[in-house]
Amino acid sequence: METSPEAEEPPNFLQFTDLASENVGGKVLFATDDFFAPAENLLKSRSPEFKADEFTEFGKWMDGWETRRKRMPGVLFPAGHDWCLIQLGIPGIIHGFEADTDFFTGNYAPRFSVQAACLQQEEIPEIAPRGIKIGTAATNEELESINKLKSDNWSVLVPMAKLKPGYVGKSHNYFAVSSQRRWTHIRLNIYPDGGIARFKVYGFGQRDWSTVEPNELYDLVAMENGGVCVGFSNAHFGHPKNIIGVGRSKSMADGWETARRLDRPPILQRDGKGALLMPGSEWAIFRLAHPGVITQIEIDTNHFKGNFPDTCRLDGGVLSAQEEEDGVVRKWEVKQDLNWQPLLSVTKLSAHKRHFFDGRSLRLRDVITHVKLTIAPDGGVSRLRLWGFAQSVLSADH
Repeated sequence: METSPEAEEPPNFLQFTDLASENVGGKVLFATDDFFAPAENLLKSRSPEFKADEFTEFGKWMDGWETRRKRMPGVLFPAGHDWCLIQLGIPGIIHGFEADTDFFTGNYAPRFSVQAACLQQEEIPEIAPRGIKIGTAATNEELESINKLKSDNWSVLVPMAKLKPGYVGKSHNYFAVSSQRRWTHIRLNIYPDGGIARFKVYGFGQRDWSTVEPNELYDLVAMENGGVCVGFSNAHFGHPKNIIGVGRSKSMADGWETARRLDRPPILQRDGKGALLMPGSEWAIFRLAHPGVITQIEIDTNHFKGNFPDTCRLDGGVLSAQEEEDGVVRKWEVKQDLNWQPLLSVTKLSAHKRHFFDGRSLRLRDVITHVKLTIAPDGGVSRLRLWGFAQSVLSADH
């Protein structure tokens, strides 16, 4: 399995979902030590912060996971280094990791490695909730329980590698992974001790579609089922991958919001049907988790009150893997010959509202693999749900 250290340019896998984020249900099951700061901080979705004058009874307050300084090998735990286990919020295919050491300068973990496993629910022992605790190490009882997973034998996705200290502009450590297996759990090892601010696991979800009922409705674009954003025109304030996230959005930051278009006219007018007379639009393209027939649509503008789009439309189509790859490389330029078909006609949207559409509104009843959401002229959408029946497409290269 190949891995690559951080490159000068941010890697492409940052466009995928953080499968371990607290926002999608990721959680820490076990950590050898949480003396200065708990491992749960690793999975926070917001950026790390630094409070210069804040201390706890155990030492400097840090926004990350920081263990005590080791003084003897094998003390507390026989591995001789610290580690934690993370249950992914969305099991799936992993394309890369990010270890952010932001603000950890003289106390960062100098090396780390990553292991992974795909576990069935019955393989996971009963583990007591950790709570948020500092100044502690795992108990012998906790270690005995977690050792049943034999995590030291899990597959190695990133061999031991050096990390950089958390100075401004240099704290992000990226590692690409080439693996097509589905993973559910991660073991993060640090050598021998120290701190990491954030740990992100980039990829896309994968459901076992062989177990689904053919007559059951599924959200075919949901990231937890394997939907993924493969292109967009603008993501100034929020990435469109957010709109296929878990649950309703928590804030505008948990949605897709574009910049205000600079080609909007100084004086706004409407046509005879009430639509704004404005040029241009913004768009995002998604690969469905599974090809299928869409029967119900939800477009949610939750939290977008003074910045929702005026209208939206949806188009669908069948794209091969090669056509998708070409689209990504060419940034989905207009001249690319793709067979988009109308799924939902141009439709007015309202502020801070869930909009539902069913068979009476939908124009496309064929199996599709991809959708294109177009908003006009600009603004924000919090969620897109595409409920339908999973079906195969013999002509698509999937």
